Formats: sequence, C-alpha cells, structure tokens
Amino acid sequence: MPKGLPPLALLAGGLATRMLPLTERVPKSLLVVDGEPFLAHQLRLLSEQGVDDIVLCCGHLGEQIEAFAGDGSRFGCHLRYSYDGNSLLGTGGALRRALPILGESFFVMYGDSYLLADPERTWRLFLASGQPALMTVLKNEGQWDASNIEMRDGRIACYDKHKRQPGMRYIDYGLSVMQGHVLQAWPDSEPFDLASVLTALAADGKLEAQQVQGRFYEIGSPEGLRATEQMLAALRVSRESELLSYAGYER
Repeated sequence: MPKGLPPLALLAGGLATRMLPLTERVPKSLLVVDGEPFLAHQLRLLSEQGVDDIVLCCGHLGEQIEAFAGDGSRFGCHLRYSYDGNSLLGTGGALRRALPILGESFFVMYGDSYLLADPERTWRLFLASGQPALMTVLKNEGQWDASNIEMRDGRIACYDKHKRQPGMRYIDYGLSVMQGHVLQAWPDSEPFDLASVLTALAADGKLEAQQVQGRFYEIGSPEGLRATEQMLAALRVSRESELLSYAGYER
C-alpha cells in the first residue's frame, strides 16, 4: 500500500444511546466484539489499509479510549486525541475542534464503522476530483439502513439523513475525505452534525461521490453489532485456518 495518505479523524465521542445499557459506563468504541474491544479491530484494519495517522475525536467517556489505545503503536499506527471539552460538540463540532491537528485535508470515519473499502483509492479519486469533499456511497435500496442519497449521472444530487426522497437509492458508506476549510464557516466550540455539512456541500454541487461495492459493518445498533461480530469471528477463523495450513497442519 502506498504511503503518504492523510490523517484520519475517527469520530468516537457520542453517547451511543441506541446501545444502552451496554454503553452506560463503556464508550461504544470499547464494546467487546469477538473477544476484544471493537477499537482494536478498527485500528488494525486501518493500519493494514495504509492509514497510520489517526486522530481520535473523543467526548463521552473518552478517557477510557485513550487509556486503552495509548499512542497506537501496538496496533501499527500513530494516535492523537482531540476532546470535546465540557460539552459534547456533535460529529461536526468535534471535527471543527480537531482542525488544528488534522491539517489541510483528511479522511473522516465514524467510530462504530468497520469498512473494507480501499482508502488509498478513495484518496486518489478525491485528489483527481477537484472538489473540496468526497463521500463514499453504496447502492443500498433500503437494505442495510434507510437510503439517504439520490444520485444523478454518477454524482450526488441530494444527501439528507432526515428528509427521505423517493429517488434515494444510495446510502453513505461511512468514509469521507474533505478539505479543512469547508468547516471554517461553521461555529467554533458549538455542537453541530457532520451530516449538515455534507448536506450543504451536496446542495452546492461540491460533494464528489465514490461508489463502493460490498456492505458496510457497524456496531451502532444491536443488529449491526451482531452482524459485525459474526463477520469478525468468521474472518478470524479463516485466518487461523490459513496459518495452520502454512504450518503444515489441517484444522
């Protein structure tokens, strides 16, 4: 995997109310999935994909996340932290606060996502697009969650997580890239949603799309947690079987 990818902001500061009571005293990122905290799976995958500079945007119970993950070296990456402060800032506000350490351009991913798409390809397409932001999208047809994107001629015509339109057949996959200046017009140290930023960019024709194949995995809902655990368990068994085969053993 070519190096030189930008930092990735990992949004891990929400209250995770859909996962209560599991998240009453433990942040969602540290929920145990297939034997270890989900964040461990996530960081190892990102490192394998070539993303080795990660800024964890923390809020609710964020000190537990830093105590667990540390500097990231045992997962093959370098971790830095940005904290909301005295009140939660939402996904957009957390990004806005982290701008000084994220730099000119950066990836954005949610802290409950496990995504198999290729970040290096996403970065190349973003650079070639000439747009200030790019969103990965998946043809969903209402299968994994409610579709929230209308595509026309391969471009995002409308993105809205709250107002569903009949032409919405796609969904945001969970990985985006953006230039930091798109957040400068939004309030500093006040809560707002990243989705509001992306909705406005789409309306202005400034949000590029990359269509990806294959479903996304997440632990933001009980159903998603079960599906992700099954996938990770199957992946672990497959890797163990492959290692045994290399060693000359049969499972």
